[in-house]
Amino acid sequence: MGERDGIWAWQRINQLFNWLPLAALVEKKIICMHGGIGRSINYVQQIESLQRPITMEAGSVVLMDLLWSDPTENDSVEGLRPNARGPGLVTFGPDRVMEFCKNNDLQLIVRAHECVMDGFERFAQGHLITLFSGTNYCGTANNAGAILVLGRDLVVVPKLIHPIPPAITSPESSPEQHVDDTWMQELNLQRPPTPTRGRPQGGNDRGSLAWI
Repeated sequence: MGERDGIWAWQRINQLFNWLPLAALVEKKIICMHGGIGRSINYVQQIESLQRPITMEAGSVVLMDLLWSDPTENDSVEGLRPNARGPGLVTFGPDRVMEFCKNNDLQLIVRAHECVMDGFERFAQGHLITLFSGTNYCGTANNAGAILVLGRDLVVVPKLIHPIPPAITSPESSPEQHVDDTWMQELNLQRPPTPTRGRPQGGNDRGSLAWI
């Protein structure tokens, strides 16, 4: 788009981000968000009261938790723990999930933020579901994706999306495919990695999605 129009478009897109919804409440029983409840979010009203347009400075710890926190490794790890994603970020245990649902009369938290191999993963005795709809994340994870279908009585039914099998043609016989693969590999090296939830993490393998 050129420098002038490109910068204008970039600024407008980022202004739009500041107005996007931060969470969604379904029938006052299911709350959907990106990351989680972290250490600071105890009531839905804390999310509703965030002023718009939002900024990271104005949202402070509530916004950080909403976008960047993760559940702990499994139901046996309770409380708050440091998050390997970075300083100031936390993981939250099933006790936090149960308390949040009780405080707000909710039956389920649906969140994303982590690649899960089966497309969805239950936590806190089913009161939290991690949902990841993208298949074969970054072209290397070979994970399935999933969507959740809600019945009239709010029964949750996961529907799996299986990754497309790799093409039969080789990069040598398809120069365009080879360029696309190279571009994706370079991008993966530059981006902050999203660890695949539930997969053992390699110690120093910076090329792996599991590396933090």
